Amino acid sequence: MKMNWGDMSRTARDAAYNNTAHVTNSAELIARREAQSADFRAARPDKLNIAYGPRERNRWDLFPAADPAAPCFVFVHGGYWQRNSKEGFASLVSGACDMGWSAALPGYTLAPDATLTEIVGEVRQALDWLAADGPRHGIAGPVVLSGWSAGGHLTAMCLDHPLVTAGLAISGVYELGPVRDTYLDEKLRLGDDEVETLSPQRLPVVNKPLLLTYGTAELEALVANSRGFHEVRSRAHAPGALLPVPDANHFTILERLCGADGLLTRQLPLLLA
Repeated sequence: MKMNWGDMSRTARDAAYNNTAHVTNSAELIARREAQSADFRAARPDKLNIAYGPRERNRWDLFPAADPAAPCFVFVHGGYWQRNSKEGFASLVSGACDMGWSAALPGYTLAPDATLTEIVGEVRQALDWLAADGPRHGIAGPVVLSGWSAGGHLTAMCLDHPLVTAGLAISGVYELGPVRDTYLDEKLRLGDDEVETLSPQRLPVVNKPLLLTYGTAELEALVANSRGFHEVRSRAHAPGALLPVPDANHFTILERLCGADGLLTRQLPLLLA
């Protein structure tokens, strides 16, 4: 059923984007992912927190493969641009590593300490660094850029970066207009120009492969974002499928990246085919 956004109360609009309230065991799922990520990083401590810029969160966690020319899976964390950190998502690159790929996770400054314009700029700066300095850390292969939730948005915004060959955007936000009508804007403080220039759905289509995926048990607003953005890209004949993940919610969809046999992990080589 289509949402009548203009007729909804502020409470209803807030609920439309509140994933933690929607998924009753979200705290348990988050804690499990963070514990798995801590174990993953502890087992691979050699190239953690490598600076790409001057700010505290301008850091990379790098996990180079044995072959420097292997593809690299770059994963950008989510949290509506105002929560979380790369450390809590490291386990999600385990599937790519199991396939013999390199992997890398960038951090970025969170709102309100950074505007969304600055956050997008930091991720682009991180990719600039990886293009220039990745080879000396053993990462020189083609890059598939990925991210979840806010990270899906940042993936779409940075798909045009010269380093990026293809993208995998998971449960992302691609139209910012409605976000400004919710609790999320208390820290984002989006201006008219940012809504216009940082909504991927409003921007010129990037003609690179981009797989858009969402869980069928997600909030309607998140589902609509993926469907709407895919429709825009399809009209422009841009490559990349729309992949609904049956019965997955905003948090369990990430489990499809864990292990080489994960549904989303298996899509990564196809993006480079």
